Amino acid sequence: MEYTLFILLLPFLSFLLLGVWGKWLSHKVAGLIGTLSLAAVTVLSYMTAWTYFTADRVGGIYETLVPYNFEWLPMGSLHFDMGIMLDPISVMMLIVISTVSLMVHIYSFGYMHGERGFQRYYAFLSLFTMSMLGLVVATNIFQMYLFWELVGVSSYLLIGFYFTTPAAIAASKKAFIVTRFADMFFLVGILIYGYYCKSFGFDFDAAGFAEGSFMLPTALVLMFIGGAGKSAMFPLHIWLPDAMEGPTPVSALIHAATMVVAGVYQIARLFPLWIQYAPESLSIVVWVGAFTAFYAAAVACAQSDIKRVLAFSTISQIAFMMVALGVCMPGHEAVIDAHGSLGYMASMFHLFTHAMFKACLFLGAGCIIHAVHSNEMSAMGGLRKYMPITHITFLISCLAIAGIPFFSGFSSKDEIITACFNYSPVVGWWMTGVAAMTAFYMFRLYFGIFWGTENKELHAHHTPHEAPLTMTLPLIVLTVITVGVGVYTTLGGFLEWGGSFGSFVTANGEDYTIHFEKQVAITSTVMAILAIALATYIYKGEKQPVADRMYAAFPRLHRWAYKRFYMDEVYQFITHRIIFARVSKPIAWFDRHIVDGFFDFLAWGTHSLSYQIRNLQSGSVQQYALVFFLGILLVVFSVLFF
Repeated sequence: MEYTLFILLLPFLSFLLLGVWGKWLSHKVAGLIGTLSLAAVTVLSYMTAWTYFTADRVGGIYETLVPYNFEWLPMGSLHFDMGIMLDPISVMMLIVISTVSLMVHIYSFGYMHGERGFQRYYAFLSLFTMSMLGLVVATNIFQMYLFWELVGVSSYLLIGFYFTTPAAIAASKKAFIVTRFADMFFLVGILIYGYYCKSFGFDFDAAGFAEGSFMLPTALVLMFIGGAGKSAMFPLHIWLPDAMEGPTPVSALIHAATMVVAGVYQIARLFPLWIQYAPESLSIVVWVGAFTAFYAAAVACAQSDIKRVLAFSTISQIAFMMVALGVCMPGHEAVIDAHGSLGYMASMFHLFTHAMFKACLFLGAGCIIHAVHSNEMSAMGGLRKYMPITHITFLISCLAIAGIPFFSGFSSKDEIITACFNYSPVVGWWMTGVAAMTAFYMFRLYFGIFWGTENKELHAHHTPHEAPLTMTLPLIVLTVITVGVGVYTTLGGFLEWGGSFGSFVTANGEDYTIHFEKQVAITSTVMAILAIALATYIYKGEKQPVADRMYAAFPRLHRWAYKRFYMDEVYQFITHRIIFARVSKPIAWFDRHIVDGFFDFLAWGTHSLSYQIRNLQSGSVQQYALVFFLGILLVVFSVLFF
């Protein structure tokens, strides 16, 4: 599969071309260059997936292929390699990234039409796509980190695309600082792993770690912190909602389908290390993910900005994937063997399905914002009459994320909940409750946009209309994938519970049959339907007396949820009142007065001494002769007397 090299080269060349010569190209030409390069990457990715998954397997296991790998930087016994590695999860990620990125490129033709910096926007899209593709096909953890940082840079550039807007500048800096802080822990974990294993490869030779040593679990937990920052897990989640200041297609690409799942992919890639050498540390992943899922769902129930609702929904759904990986501990029924598990399979499956319907939701939100020129639900209502395609695709995606049968989210989310019940009934019921909250806030969003009270005064000045084909076509494609995957897996599960209809791949490369536990499937579906019914009862009508009474009864709770439980204020207090005022200021005083004062003293002393002894070099020959003669006398007397 030597042609896989072009999967990285094409978007990189597109970035160089648009970045260097973009200002001399028209908008149409720049958009076509970026889109056609991604179309070629998508074709190559699908060719790779078809070739890889249809190839003969040894013992029923997909083998790992390395078309390219070369030593980049030798460092004694250690060396940094660059290359391409293909295994089930990397090939799956190629499909996810290329598909969503292509849809975003096509969609941006309509959404970004006439925007200043159009060529720069497509250059940044190409850079981000190349970075994410390089991350998932990395042959070693250092190459993954290298592209990981490139993803962060690309995110910074895209979030701050509207660099004349103060909110966008602040959001891009916030995302960059928070994720860089987390990445520091990732780097330390990599260095610990490399020091003891004498390798950065994914061969997972942990022989350098003593039996029972805490160093490898420590390295993995540090790497998890880096992944938690990239995937916006609590308390490192604060950057993601503000990242909505970027263009809406950027939200679909980075903050729904690709960048934020990098942390999940990192744990999945290192999963054999976790399960063999640090299984108990997975409990950290479980509880961080479980709390984050609930927290984000609670905040999403109170947001009025439709993009922020989807942002917190993303945080919650990524947390589902984290929990699914965390419940894969030895000794639990969720584990199939030392390498693969139900939870692992469910996490990767949900990563795939979530990417499709969440990208569709974000792109649908972009169509809505494009039509009403506002992010607030108060400017919407009744839009189903004006935007039928957006309405249908948005509804289908809402049904998918809510976990309704015959839509892809049902299949993947029920696998996660089943794995959670196998791990612990407490975790199982907790995640079932969060899944019901997901159905509630998504249909609160749906009714607030497409039903509810129409803002006739606003619509009188600007009548909403359906988006152009370049924007609606990606919605249709993503919806077809969402429905197709959902019908395929759900139908098989209903025909024969636990049957062999559809499969996904576990960590060791084996197929694992997608099936449903009857009790879990029925319980989660009933709870999702009840949550949708409750949202319908509260929010569908033009007037919402129940919602008004709830707000009147719990104004403080609503305010706390709307303000994200004041997590941003907590960070401001910690950074400004504690770190800056109590730590940084004393350090700055010490640096300014003690450190700088010491060196200023040295400079002053040197200058003063030099001034005092300057006459020793007066230039007078007679003076030099006198000093020379006195020196000789001193030496003679010293020899005679001592």
